[in-house]
Amino acid sequence: MRVLRKTPFMRLGYGRQGGCLELRPSPAGIRYRHDGLDVYWKVGITLPDIDVAFEHPRNADVAVTEPRHFQDIGYMCHLADPEGFQFELLQHTFAGQPRTAEGDPRQPLGGGGEIGQVTVRTGDIDRALDLYRTRRGMKLLSVQPVEGRNFTLCFLAHTDECPPDTDLRAVGNRPWLWQRPYTTLELQHLHVPAESIRVPAADETGYVELLFEDSQS
Repeated sequence: MRVLRKTPFMRLGYGRQGGCLELRPSPAGIRYRHDGLDVYWKVGITLPDIDVAFEHPRNADVAVTEPRHFQDIGYMCHLADPEGFQFELLQHTFAGQPRTAEGDPRQPLGGGGEIGQVTVRTGDIDRALDLYRTRRGMKLLSVQPVEGRNFTLCFLAHTDECPPDTDLRAVGNRPWLWQRPYTTLELQHLHVPAESIRVPAADETGYVELLFEDSQS
């Protein structure tokens, strides 16, 4: 990841088809504290080799979880940036499957990274899908129920591509999804009342908004 723009706000990304992160100064000057009901969850970075990627934060004394295969979702680990924002490192392929490339320890996170997902939460999936599919023109690519965790994951993108399996719940579509060269919007549908999802106040440190190329909000 590199600096794509410095003013008026710094943008970081990989400079290809994927999205980028825009960093803005906090009006409160207070450290961000993540909460499981915040509207913002995490940024996911997709990579060829999580085992090599994991070594980079660990060797830099950054707290990072051990790589593991989470249910039938993917092979991943988690960490946070110095301000407390959550990040997920997700391998292109499932654990035990051939990697798309071998990680290079000389490259940041082993190389081959992309901002694969930006994840926000919702308690009203019908309203969220209407917003992003009907109004924003995004395509629903995958629906992933997560057993025992009281949430479902939905992935959307601005793309003409279709998953290999027309069943959007098919597990076989997931490695294909993690290998897309563009960023997907991940909706974590929490099975809670919609009003439980917390949006930061204007003077709080935290998530501000999603920006699309053709709009300002």
